[in-house]
Amino acid sequence: MSFFIYNGRSSEEFGLHIEKKDVFSAPEYDAEFTSIPGRSGDLIVSNRRFANIKVSYTLFLARKNVTDLSEVLRAVKGWLYTEPDRYHAITDSYDTGYLRYGVISGSLDIEEQFNKLGSFQVTFNCKPFKYSMAGLQEISIENGGSIFNPEAFTAKPIITLKGSGDFSLTLQNGGYNKTWNFKGITDSVVCDSEQMNFYYGTVLLNDKVTGDGFPELNPGETVLTVSGGVSEIKATPRWCCL
Repeated sequence: MSFFIYNGRSSEEFGLHIEKKDVFSAPEYDAEFTSIPGRSGDLIVSNRRFANIKVSYTLFLARKNVTDLSEVLRAVKGWLYTEPDRYHAITDSYDTGYLRYGVISGSLDIEEQFNKLGSFQVTFNCKPFKYSMAGLQEISIENGGSIFNPEAFTAKPIITLKGSGDFSLTLQNGGYNKTWNFKGITDSVVCDSEQMNFYYGTVLLNDKVTGDGFPELNPGETVLTVSGGVSEIKATPRWCCL
């Protein structure tokens, strides 16, 4: 049976049958094309991001009587519209190696659609990338060791450095060579490139870090090197693709 899991609950719990899944095209790259007088071809002004996409599931729900049907549909609405102000993990039986982050999109008049069509559609507004399950596992890395990105897109990892005092982190991948210096760290520091923050626990440590931007893992092999009082390096790579 086909299913999807949203916000920790499965469509199977409600007896929903998936007729089909639709991903509405590839995400659009956010860029503007500007014409310059006397110059052939437009200038591309990139915002260096992809826009969200819509992912829809067409569902079918069968019940013997209207009372049972109404009860299940109320439960379905309660499930889908819980915490509609934030993204939730979405996985399904169609693509078991990856997950997306999305939130319910638009209104959902299930009863009316069911009475007319015998099926209804649930649409999620999703972040453009889907994430490899393997890349969401935390791994340990030796100093001077490497990590291999198998996807075609640059990943924005979580890197945790356990240590105290002053130390540095360097990432190297071909022409990519960047270093971050940390001062006055008391226990550990977490580098979250997607959130664009350095922190530990609930304390922000951005003022204790110097360096350009945040660590990234380009396709292929990246070497991680630390200097100073770092005793442990861990990373959640967040491999991603479209």
